[in-house]
Amino acid sequence: MLARTADSLYWIARYMERAENLARTLRVTDRLSLMPSIADADGSEWHSTVVVSGSENDFYEKHEEATPENVISYLAFDPENPSSIRSCIETARRNARAVRTALTTEQWECLNSAWLELPGWNEARVRGSGLHRFLDWVKDCSLLFTGGTVATMLRRDSYYFTRLGTFIERNDNTARILDVKYHVLLPEHAEVGGGIDYYQWASILRAVSGYRSYNAVYREGLKPWLIAEFLIMREEMPRSLISCSAEIKDCLDKLGEEYGQRHECHRIAGQLYSRLRFGKVEDVFRQGLHEFLSDHIDQNNRLGMEISRSYLLG
Repeated sequence: MLARTADSLYWIARYMERAENLARTLRVTDRLSLMPSIADADGSEWHSTVVVSGSENDFYEKHEEATPENVISYLAFDPENPSSIRSCIETARRNARAVRTALTTEQWECLNSAWLELPGWNEARVRGSGLHRFLDWVKDCSLLFTGGTVATMLRRDSYYFTRLGTFIERNDNTARILDVKYHVLLPEHAEVGGGIDYYQWASILRAVSGYRSYNAVYREGLKPWLIAEFLIMREEMPRSLISCSAEIKDCLDKLGEEYGQRHECHRIAGQLYSRLRFGKVEDVFRQGLHEFLSDHIDQNNRLGMEISRSYLLG
């Protein structure tokens, strides 16, 4: 396969997953904003969303304050933000046009339909209750693309490059969503383990569609260390860090077999998976949850760059 085609497939999947992940992050932020506000603006839930999205510097060059309106505008609709939901869907569809013959009919129709429907959503329409309908629509588009990929693509290099894009992006996002709890502090009068703390952790689980799954695995109620274990080290949870890392490793192993060559990205992927497979949640908290997640994000970004260097246009 041409590197240009592999690159387009990889980034189509990344952009669609990124759009979904932004929708999930905005949804959990909106939930958290319903709780008692925090006096320190730098610790507000909307500011935290800007921070974990990795857009802090660019956002504050355009906006003085992280208000709900400003954050939603920037992360959902701003055409100058290359990672906004709008930009992600438009870029995914543009890449899809360039490699139309490498996609199945179902994949193309999903991407094209999302692009055609996108102009119908704007800031005025999503104000108030319209925000949740918009975010649900974005998630549905991404899930439909993922389902089309799994159900209709031949299991060869094109499939593995597409899935690599999905899981590299998801690996990054789960770490960022879990890190939201670090940035969103409890109000001074609230107790750790109290109602507000419980609601914040529940919102994190709902952001990754993990609330019911968590309760099916654990019977002790919502405990921070168990939630961290669930989203980091439980491989049966499909959005956990270890599950994403395992999928990345498997895809790279398949590509290594298909092309008869292994690269630095294979070593990093194996190292990232092994760290999670043989680690303990106690080690995570001993290092510090925020520090662990930041290091994981850095290693995942490094892995993405090595994949680009080995197989794509990087």
